[in-house]
Amino acid sequence: MSKPSELGALKIGSYILLPVGGPNEEPCRIVEYDTSKPGKHGAAKARIVGVGIFDKKKYSHVSPVSAQVQVPLIDKRVGSIISKTPVSTQIMDSETFEVFDAQLIEDEIKDKVAQGSDVEYWKVMDRTIIVRIKN
Repeated sequence: MSKPSELGALKIGSYILLPVGGPNEEPCRIVEYDTSKPGKHGAAKARIVGVGIFDKKKYSHVSPVSAQVQVPLIDKRVGSIISKTPVSTQIMDSETFEVFDAQLIEDEIKDKVAQGSDVEYWKVMDRTIIVRIKN
């Protein structure tokens, strides 16, 4: 559910799996990206800070710009809210008419999500999150 990419090709707003090479990598959005010049003893380094899409934790990583990292594949889709409970939200996909549950909703729109509204949701690494309300 991810593809390889060079660290130097990423920028602020891109997505990456952090911690790199860890057993439980979390899809993160890059919020800080700094590069250093190549020095006498090595290649240019990149320092990135990412915030987890699902857990909202900060992760940092430093490695050469030419290092291979994993970029998560994000499937962005539109669906309608069928029912909402305090624990989960049931969504019907607008294209496939598949019905499934999503436990996570972005904090800014948590109170605005209502039955019958159209929403954009993301499927990332076998998890689903409701990102925004469509008009």
